[in-house]
Amino acid sequence: MPFSYNKLWKILIDQNMTKEELRNLIKASPTTIAAMGKGEGISPKVLERICLALNCQPGDIMEYINK
Repeated sequence: MPFSYNKLWKILIDQNMTKEELRNLIKASPTTIAAMGKGEGISPKVLERICLALNCQPGDIMEYINK
């Protein structure tokens, strides 16, 4: 789990948005959301769609965890 998306999950809570709503908004597969839940990397295209949808920067939604 080198990536943490905890910042993204907090944004979703603050905006009263579910992961499913985000998935539909960015047109991502359930597999992509599941991968994020496991701390796996996502494609730059998905990252771009999340940033556009939430009007944020990559560092606002994820961080790299060096273990």
